[in-house]
Amino acid sequence: MARKFKVKLVKSTIGCTKDQKETVRCLGLRKIGHEVVVNDTPANRGQVYKIQHLLSVVVEK
Repeated sequence: MARKFKVKLVKSTIGCTKDQKETVRCLGLRKIGHEVVVNDTPANRGQVYKIQHLLSVVVEK
């Protein structure tokens, strides 16, 4: 069974670079407090790492 991340946007994207805003959108996050569950893949790990200062991440089993 594949592991998953529960990702929650906790900070605003105001003042972030365009690249970081696009990464937030590509993860499926829309507004502060929105949570999504994403698969644990190298691509998703890279996206989470890139905007880790804006997120809260919980690893699900």
